Amino acid sequence: MTGVAPLLDLSSRDPRTPSTPRPGPVRLGADRLVEDPRLLAGAERLGLVTNDAARTAADVERLSRTALLEAGIPIVRLFSPEHGLNATAPDGAAVPGGTDPVTGLPVVSLYGERMRPAPESLEGLDGVIVDLPDVGTRCYTYGWTMTHVIDVCAEKGLPVWILDRPNPLSGALAAVEGPILEPAHRSFIGRHTIPLRHGLTLGELARLWQRECRPTAHVHVIACEGWRRDQLWPETGLPFVPTSPAIRRFEAALLYPGLCLFEATNLSVGRGTETPFEAVGAPWLDADAVAERLVARRLPGVVVTTDAFTPEADPYAGQRCAAVRFTVQDPTLVRPVALGLALLADIAALHPGAFAWMRYPTAANPTGAGHLERLTGTATIRDVISTVPESVDAATIAAWTAADGWAERAGAVLLYT
Repeated sequence: MTGVAPLLDLSSRDPRTPSTPRPGPVRLGADRLVEDPRLLAGAERLGLVTNDAARTAADVERLSRTALLEAGIPIVRLFSPEHGLNATAPDGAAVPGGTDPVTGLPVVSLYGERMRPAPESLEGLDGVIVDLPDVGTRCYTYGWTMTHVIDVCAEKGLPVWILDRPNPLSGALAAVEGPILEPAHRSFIGRHTIPLRHGLTLGELARLWQRECRPTAHVHVIACEGWRRDQLWPETGLPFVPTSPAIRRFEAALLYPGLCLFEATNLSVGRGTETPFEAVGAPWLDADAVAERLVARRLPGVVVTTDAFTPEADPYAGQRCAAVRFTVQDPTLVRPVALGLALLADIAALHPGAFAWMRYPTAANPTGAGHLERLTGTATIRDVISTVPESVDAATIAAWTAADGWAERAGAVLLYT
């Protein structure tokens, strides 16, 4: 289906530009282009990488591609990432191309038989626009789809324009969490050596990719206005539009960098419930014992409780699961990767006969092998949790989540203060 996704988490404050106060919500790169098509420097035939989660700030019920076309932007071809143009396809499922029922434009899938544009799919284009939401997490695939587009456009000498959007988890470098991906574990869910919670916008990630990986690319970022790096999504004044089927709320996006690690285990992250990525469960889980351990760790910014859910998706589809739930109390303090690693270690320590690592087949990794290493970017975490999970203390987690050298690398591409 195409249609408008439900809107959640309405809130409003007065964000500021880096230099000048500005009332009202943040303006997105898409809004700026709608208001001034001259930012595209005379291109006459363009491709657009987007999905239904990309809306305008001026009207969050409005698809950005519709607004761009109505403003006269000469888009002639669409490209869709994982989850498809309607942002509703299941995680990891191949998505076909087709025709957009909203605009009538042809749609080329970039998550199916191919994960990067075929050179012929760019024939006749003067460049490509990328307008996608993101959740500030290395293993979320939209940013890597963008880098594949940059690569192929660079090979053909075509420019790429990124319509930037705020990082929902903020751009605060003090809140960044590793591990930084090790080169041996590069994959479609991690093409470059960046932290798991990286603190960049997609526009900044594009600039980093150009600087460190593809210096011949012609990358232009149409930046947001009115966003500060320290602002989380609720402070933008914009509602949170679900970016994919399981990231329905800002709280899920915030917890995702840590709870996504459970996709490599035999626990459910609540897919097919109302609040995926806000709880973890299994029929065999001793939720009270796990919660007790987590409370003793004094994890900042969250309240840990026990719960139960019945997921519609595997693992345990249709089965009642005991669960540990996380309620965000102060999002500025939450460190989701540290939380996820602590939860992995505590569950493994308490359930040595039941806890197991699992393969996670996707269109990008059909065998599903090595999924935890692809998520974390290292083999160390699996090795330790598999053998001595009770040894995982605060110091261990601090070492795993360190992002040494990242502030200096990121500093070269930042667009916002």
